[in-house]
Amino acid sequence: MKKLTILMLLLVASQSFAQIKLEGVVKDSIGNPLELANVIAINQESKTLESYAITNDQGRFKLALGKNSTYKVQVSYIGMKTFEETISTKETDIDKSFTLKADNSLDEITLTYEMPVTISGDTIVYNADSFKNGSERKLEDVLKKLPGVEVNSDGEIEIEGKKVTKVMVDGKDFFDGDSKLATKNIPSNAVDKVQVLKNYAEVGQLSGVTNNQDNIAINIKLKEGKKNFWFGNITAGGGTADDKALYLAQPKLFYYSPKYSINFIGDLNNIGEIAFTRRDYFNFTGGFRAPSSQSGTNISLGNNDLGFLSLQNNRAKDINTKFGAANFSYSPKKTLDISGFAIFSSSKTELQENSSVQYTDESLNIPDEDTQSNAIQRSNLGMLKFSTKYKPNTNNQLDYDVLGRMSKESQDQDYLSSVIGNINQFEESTPFSINQNLNYYYTLNEKNIFAFSAQHLIQDEDPFYNAFIEENTNYDDTGDALGLDDMQVGYDIAQNKRVKSNQVDAKLDYWNVLNQKSNINFTIGTIYSNQKFNSEIFQFLDNGSTFNPTPTINDGLDTNDTNYTFSDVYLGAHYQFKTGIFTFTPGVSAHAYSAKNTQFGLEYTDNFFRLLPDFNTRIQLKNSEQIIFNYRMQTQFTDVNQLARGLVLNNYNSIFSGNQELQSALSHNLNLSYFSFNMFNYTNVFANINYNKSIDNIRTASTFPPGSVVRVSSPFNSDFADENLSINGRFQRNFGKIRGTLNGNFNYSKFNQFINAQRSVNENYSQTYRAGISTNFKTAPNIDLGYRYVIQDNDQGSSRTKFYTQAPSISFDAYILKMFTFKTEYSYNKFSNQDRTLNSFEFWDASLSYRKDKDAKFEYEIKATNLLDTKSQNQSTNSNISVSATEYYIQPRFLTFRLRYEL
Repeated sequence: MKKLTILMLLLVASQSFAQIKLEGVVKDSIGNPLELANVIAINQESKTLESYAITNDQGRFKLALGKNSTYKVQVSYIGMKTFEETISTKETDIDKSFTLKADNSLDEITLTYEMPVTISGDTIVYNADSFKNGSERKLEDVLKKLPGVEVNSDGEIEIEGKKVTKVMVDGKDFFDGDSKLATKNIPSNAVDKVQVLKNYAEVGQLSGVTNNQDNIAINIKLKEGKKNFWFGNITAGGGTADDKALYLAQPKLFYYSPKYSINFIGDLNNIGEIAFTRRDYFNFTGGFRAPSSQSGTNISLGNNDLGFLSLQNNRAKDINTKFGAANFSYSPKKTLDISGFAIFSSSKTELQENSSVQYTDESLNIPDEDTQSNAIQRSNLGMLKFSTKYKPNTNNQLDYDVLGRMSKESQDQDYLSSVIGNINQFEESTPFSINQNLNYYYTLNEKNIFAFSAQHLIQDEDPFYNAFIEENTNYDDTGDALGLDDMQVGYDIAQNKRVKSNQVDAKLDYWNVLNQKSNINFTIGTIYSNQKFNSEIFQFLDNGSTFNPTPTINDGLDTNDTNYTFSDVYLGAHYQFKTGIFTFTPGVSAHAYSAKNTQFGLEYTDNFFRLLPDFNTRIQLKNSEQIIFNYRMQTQFTDVNQLARGLVLNNYNSIFSGNQELQSALSHNLNLSYFSFNMFNYTNVFANINYNKSIDNIRTASTFPPGSVVRVSSPFNSDFADENLSINGRFQRNFGKIRGTLNGNFNYSKFNQFINAQRSVNENYSQTYRAGISTNFKTAPNIDLGYRYVIQDNDQGSSRTKFYTQAPSISFDAYILKMFTFKTEYSYNKFSNQDRTLNSFEFWDASLSYRKDKDAKFEYEIKATNLLDTKSQNQSTNSNISVSATEYYIQPRFLTFRLRYEL
């Protein structure tokens, strides 16, 4: 591997040193510099576009050209006549400027080659073919090569440090804009243009009055041959590993026409290629966004998901998945759009992990705990959505969406604790939810705009938990506290829980456009939420009957019957005005809050009034350079799970009781961000600082019996403020066909924890640094070298732990003889603490595919994963009471043969 790395670095160096620079200025006929003029150089021998540039605000450009070659240089600018000149290079750099004349004929400019990148206002358009070399197979492969575009490890698209909120194909939403489904499935050979739409407004009527600076959308323009025809591919394959038969089937079919579109994605495999994870499912909003999300109120409905063990980098000991998704859009007439999707995901996953848990304070007499876990997870997840958009004219638009979610999940876990002994835990749940959204936009005239938004959510959750503790004596203190019958073979504890939520969120906005540089916005809105919570703990006895225990703690309360109602009525006002390069948007909202919960015949009410200011400033330094500052004060309300006073089993070692008298928390959030996209020197810079301070935040006080790892916890409003500071940034620059990238992330959190009535300050420092060099040659092989360094520093009062991760990596792809595509990826991971290396592991994947030519229908591929047969990987995590280092077992070496058919 070292020899391969050195060889590739020599190739990169040779390509770099064989170039010279052509630079200068593009001006108009009276000498004014032209910003965003296009300059391209076409190699006269190969007849290919070799280099391109876009002029900066001073009209300057820079091209990287080969030595001793001849080029046709073409310079173009909207409204100017295109200029062409043949230039021959020698061994030295060339300085040359160009003057363009006005084009009074108004004819279209005819370019010999398309510009790889064009910029117009907030829109950047990439010509995909300019960045392809033939080894790409899906959209993700193309996006990774575009300057200024990143695809993170989760398959999500990031631009200027912000996640892309919507992905469209030919202007039609692709599964409501989900970026991961797009990057992993849209075939690269269908992509003609990639349009990046910054400051994207969902509704054109509001584009001039709303703050859309965090909204970035991508529109994929299809090649002409892909329209009005089915396109996509079908992949099938198999193999063997450790006497296990391997299989996969992955159909991906697409149809687009001006009137309607249909997309279908399927995936069936047992080799761990997960098309749609549980995390994807729960993060998938379906395009829904609460109307009051910017009002200053943040209310949580809680989380009653099962305590599923998490996959690490989508790796586990064994994974079987089934996935199917269909998306459609239909426009029966120009004024009406109908769309929808259905998603189903089913998986069976086996996880094995070993953990070493170190608790906060040795003086508290909490023993460290080593655990071994084997779990079987079964998950069936489904979503359905239907949407309509009716726009009879430019002044009216009506939108309606309904999204339904259904799931059935279970986890059966064998657990061995060095303190408690053998434990078997079983969890299952069949929740569902229905979310409806109604929006109406009305433009009275160019000065007066109205918008109404309303959302209704119904949610029903029914998690069941059961734990069998084999060795009673190790659990006696907890068994006595719960009031369990100790005359049994083991403690067989169970819990039923039911949480029903009903929430309405609505607001009416009015904008008065004062002039071209200012407007004022008034908002009236309301949130109404009701949650009902029921739970009970019971014990299965040896004779098959059940026993309802009476705890000796928590005032004997082990059941819950809680009704929680919350309401917020608010008025808001925002004034936006522009002056020079500055755009200011100060605002304030006035809220009348009411929170009431009733349980065990007691009612607790919290009514109050609060003013919440917010402020936004945007400094537009250049067309593609800006600074943004945000300040927001928010009121945070909790959910019924934190309020219910009866005991709840969160885990065998975690017992929880709520606090009926919890109050809201107040937070201050400040955010400062900078980004620059400079096409003159191919530099992309992003930096962000975020600070949050929470007052009266809800913290948890935990009590451990002496020598026990079982805690009893209860929430309260802390008198001590919690703080969080995060700093992240990226610097990226292209040097011809070579791209260098530096990333850094620092996160600091400070909060107060209370264990056994003792307060300690918990401070966590997390640092991640990445460096990378990648190439994008058209004909030569390409390489991507990376290095990641992580420091996890946890200061928990009387104890402090540090974990380090060092991870160099290399990936290589080559398009050989226009028939073979070879790809390989290797990464080495060293996991250590302050004293020693805890574990080191490495992963190596490779694939070789063959197709007769780029237009061939069939492609044959051999793919190997985990070639080194690595058995496990490591990771560190921290909570408010402990730090743990965990070893995860993963799938063995797989070798599969695949056949792909292109439609």
